[in-house]
Amino acid sequence: MNRRPGGFLLWIPSLAAGTLLAVGGARAEDSAAPPTLTPVRLGLAEVIERARRASPRLRQLRALQEGAESQVRGARAERLPQLDLSAQASRLSHVPEFVAPFPPPQGPTAIFPDLPNRYAARLGLTLPLFTGGRIAGRLLAAEKERNASQKDLESGAGDLVLEATASYWDLLTSQESERVFREAVASYDAHLQDALARQRQGLAARNEVLAVQVERDEAELARIRAASDAEVAQADLLRLLGLGSDSEIEPTEALEPLKVPREDLEQLVAEALARRNDRAALKARVEAAEARVRVERAERFPQARLSAGYEVLNPNLRFFPPEEGWHDDWDATLSLSLHVFDGGRTAAAVAAGEADREATHQQLEELDRQIRFEVNRRTLDLKNSIEEVELADKNLEAAKENRRVASERFRAGVIPSSELLDAETALLRAGLQRTTSLSGQRLALARLDRALGR
Repeated sequence: MNRRPGGFLLWIPSLAAGTLLAVGGARAEDSAAPPTLTPVRLGLAEVIERARRASPRLRQLRALQEGAESQVRGARAERLPQLDLSAQASRLSHVPEFVAPFPPPQGPTAIFPDLPNRYAARLGLTLPLFTGGRIAGRLLAAEKERNASQKDLESGAGDLVLEATASYWDLLTSQESERVFREAVASYDAHLQDALARQRQGLAARNEVLAVQVERDEAELARIRAASDAEVAQADLLRLLGLGSDSEIEPTEALEPLKVPREDLEQLVAEALARRNDRAALKARVEAAEARVRVERAERFPQARLSAGYEVLNPNLRFFPPEEGWHDDWDATLSLSLHVFDGGRTAAAVAAGEADREATHQQLEELDRQIRFEVNRRTLDLKNSIEEVELADKNLEAAKENRRVASERFRAGVIPSSELLDAETALLRAGLQRTTSLSGQRLALARLDRALGR
């Protein structure tokens, strides 16, 4: 046997270095042990319910809805009388008194005395009598905006349901894909062992073993990628549910074919137009814009109001001669006002309101067209997904049988390793295709439900 001189001596440092690296790696693995995760087993319905409770977006929409409700209360309050209570204290400079030289027995009398201190308290009432529809228009606009805010909340909930559903099925699909790849790796490992045994017996060439090894390594790489996709989907679902990174969602649903009844497209479009919350919100905003136009037009009509007040003053200058002391009085006024010329302000405001109303109306028409297209598209997607699932089931069944026959014939030495490898690869692709088709069917149904406003 020929050996290179000093080869053993050179091998000793390498062994020591390898040992140190192995020990260091083991210690590093011990110090960086993954944290213990708390499993949370959830079905799709539970995920949706938890997402509703944890969603900051829904809380934001609820706050906007409460603000819109407050606007309605404020608009209603304009129809009620307004009471104002005020108090005032003043200090004036001294002025010369005017004294009238009345003869006895009255004698000289101060007609305008020097009264530097003045005090007043007033309770006032204001009531609108006629506003040309301004108050009614504001109330109607506020009510329509409140209705739109309610529909925005419901539409946001629908978007959240779709997002949570998609995230849930993404997680399940990634986990199922990882399982398919894991089974494929195990199958390739068994094939690789058989190929190595045949190579040792001189029945197989080295390139056959390498071909199996390449397919096995590619399947392992795909499995790692699927596991990474599952971690991303897991993180996204934890975000939607408001859970920490110490939790792990375990889906309890199964990817199984669905039985979906076929429905008429026009009926689905009509259902979507009647049920879509985003359309209802936009329609309410069109009506609110119309009400605001009426508010601006009301400025062209006379405004009538009643005002009254009760006050006590010290001194009360309505009493003659003025003197220190509290005296009360009251007043009532009926006023009528009309803008004769405002430089075109009212006309400009009406034109701006009409433009806003028309823009919102055109936005509604555009949304109707989008809804029709979306329903048509989602219906076709669901139809195609149903056909894909049926075809994927047939392909998977055929691939399993083909792989079984190829495995038996390979062990019997009837076919080369390449044919068995082709059968295993076809089985892997059929399994992945079925998983993808089932997940696509679930998502297609969820998107159609969202398009219909269900």
